[in-house]
This record gives sequence, C-alpha cells and structure tokens, in this order.
Amino acid sequence: MRIRSDFYVSALTRRVFSAGGFAAVEKKGADEAGAIFIRQRFRDGTETLYGPAPQSMFEEMGEAYDRRFEKRLDRAEPDMTAEHLERELRFDRDLWVLELETDELGDLFPVVDAG
Repeated sequence: MRIRSDFYVSALTRRVFSAGGFAAVEKKGADEAGAIFIRQRFRDGTETLYGPAPQSMFEEMGEAYDRRFEKRLDRAEPDMTAEHLERELRFDRDLWVLELETDELGDLFPVVDAG
C-alpha cells in the first residue's frame, strides 16, 4: 500500500530540515492521494522542478507502490517553474507543491532517469 500524500510530505519536510535545508508546503493538495511536485530553489535564483514519475518507469521492478520522481525542469527561471505548475494545476487541482531550499538532494527522495 502506498503512503498517504500528507504523510509523505510531512516526512520529507522533516528530512530536509534535519539535513540542514529549508522546506515549506507551497500548496496543500489532497491528503490521501494528491500528486506531489517538488520545487528546489537554488541560491542563484534558479529552480529545479520534480514531479511524479510515470508508474510505467518502475512498475516492472516490482516497486509500483513507491513514490518516484522525475526531473521536469532543471535550473530554470522561477517564472518558467510557475508556468509549468499553473498548467499542472489546471489539470489536477489536488496536487501538492513542496518548496525546498537545499543545494544537494542526496537521498531525500528517489529520482528516476527519464532518459
């Protein structure tokens, strides 16, 4: 069974703080199953956006219930990130947006290679 979105966001937020970073919920989505987008902000003003990876990317590995993310934008301007999130919100009003201010993700959350 997959962990609820609100629990996942809460746990990830705590992990970021314990690693010395900053995290804040920018938009609260559906508690049980809202899609989670992660907006990583850098000191130079750019942002990287991570979104839910398609399940087909990891279903065959027997990990269909784990949350995985893919990089949607890399070191983009904040306006581009905001536009991308606005498009996603038109499609799904129940999504979460978690903002992180940390230079290194380390093993905070799994990122799959879209290539």
